[in-house]
Amino acid sequence: MKSAAELLLERARTLDAEAIVPSPCISVCRMDAVSGLCQGCFRTLEEIAAWGLAGEDEKREVWRQLVERAQRT
Repeated sequence: MKSAAELLLERARTLDAEAIVPSPCISVCRMDAVSGLCQGCFRTLEEIAAWGLAGEDEKREVWRQLVERAQRT
């Protein structure tokens, strides 16, 4: 079974610069008390809350940060 980090990194490789940016949520919604990040998508609560109103460029930036976070695990 793949880890959340592996799943996130796979999805990040499929992002299309022209397309609508998909949510990184993989339905593993548990916040880590130490890191403050979701254990499934590696977002903060603030990033999760802001996602629906964020523009595509902002979403791509969040994805860039998520890839960095996932690679550190």
